[in-house]
Amino acid sequence: MSTVVIAGTALIAALGAATAAGALVNRRSGVLRETNPGLRQDAADLGLSEMGPTVVHFTAAWCGPCASVRRVVAQVCSDLADVSHVEIDIDANPAAAKRLSVLSLPTTFIFDADGRQRYRSAGVPKAADLRQALQPLLA
Repeated sequence: MSTVVIAGTALIAALGAATAAGALVNRRSGVLRETNPGLRQDAADLGLSEMGPTVVHFTAAWCGPCASVRRVVAQVCSDLADVSHVEIDIDANPAAAKRLSVLSLPTTFIFDADGRQRYRSAGVPKAADLRQALQPLLA
């Protein structure tokens, strides 16, 4: 076999492995995951509403996908009047990000009226998923 064929085969194998690894890493991107509602977070400095659920999302000026989250959250919050929205710049408030274990941007949380974290999403959540998670908290 020539070195060109060997190099081409190695390149194809490397690209296949990278594609598989990327798919594994991103398979949960934007998926809302339920968190343990019994654990109350120290979220006094986040500006959570006591009247209803609050959607909190961490963002940064340099984060491209954060603009998509901003649009989705604004759309959902305009549809559901009792839902509050707080956007936190990770560069301006790194302590809150660390306390909530924010490791990537965008990261979105849903807190209930009692300040308990109910859902968490890394990536851009779908508007329908966000609405579905918020509906039971509005009752």
